[in-house]
Amino acid sequence: MRLLVIGAGNMGLTYSEGMAKSSLLNRHKLMIYDKSPELVVSLSKIEHFDVYDNIEECLPEADVVFLAVKPYHVDELFEEIKPLVNNDQIFVSIMAGVTIEKIQAGLGVKKVVRAMPNLPAQVGKGVTSYTEAKEVSRVELLMIRNLLDTTGESIKVENENYIDASTGISGSGPAYVFYFMQSMLEAALKMGFSKNDSKVLVSQTFEGAVELFNQSDLSPETWMERVASKGGTTRAALDSMEDNNVKELIKDAAYAAFDRAVELGKQ
Repeated sequence: MRLLVIGAGNMGLTYSEGMAKSSLLNRHKLMIYDKSPELVVSLSKIEHFDVYDNIEECLPEADVVFLAVKPYHVDELFEEIKPLVNNDQIFVSIMAGVTIEKIQAGLGVKKVVRAMPNLPAQVGKGVTSYTEAKEVSRVELLMIRNLLDTTGESIKVENENYIDASTGISGSGPAYVFYFMQSMLEAALKMGFSKNDSKVLVSQTFEGAVELFNQSDLSPETWMERVASKGGTTRAALDSMEDNNVKELIKDAAYAAFDRAVELGKQ
C-alpha cells in the first residue's frame, strides 16, 4: 500500500509520523506533499518519508490519500488535484467541517472517510472519531482504522453529525484543558511558587486525576465528592465554580466549537 499525506502542518505531520511506522505500508516510505519549500527541505531529512513539492509525482501512485490542509484551502486543493485522482483511491479527510459529500463532489470520487483527530496524537495519546461513505468496504475501513490507531485510539461514529460534535469535545478539547491549566499556573505563580514548581504541581495534578479516572468506573462527580469534605478547602473551590456557573460556561464553549464546525461545513 502506498500512502500519501497532503499537507504537513500540525495534524498532517502528526499522522505522518505515526503511520510511517505502520507495518501496513509494507516497507514503502510514506509520501508527503506540501507547497512550503522550507517544510519540504526539513522533512526530506527524515528517513521514513518521501517528500514531494510536485503533486503530479506522488498522487497517482497513492492507494490512500490523507487530506490535511486547512478547510479554507479546500477549493483550491480540489481544483489542483482533481485531474490526478481515481475511483480506486481512498481519501481520508482530517479537515474540520468539510463534508464527505463536498469531497466526493469536489474530486469526483466515491471512497471517502471523514475523521476528526486531536493534538495529543503527537504523543500517541490522540483520539480520532471517523465515519465513512457507503462506497468504502468493511475491509478498507478496517485498514483505515488501523492507520488511525497508530496515533492513539479511534472510535467509529454513526454519521457526520457526530464528527462535528466530536470537534467540540475531543478535537478542540485539548485547548480547554490547556486553558484550565494556564489558569491554575497563574494562580500558583501568584501564590508565590516558582515557574518550575508551578508546572510540576499543575501537570502532575492533571495527570494523576486522569489516571484515577481511567483506572476506575467512578464518575468525575464521585471523584469530586471523594476529594471534597464539608466545610473544607476543596468544597470552597467547587462552590466558587458553581457560583460562577463554570460548568455551564464550559458546556457553552464546547457547543460553540460544535456550531462552528457545522458552519464550516455549510460554507
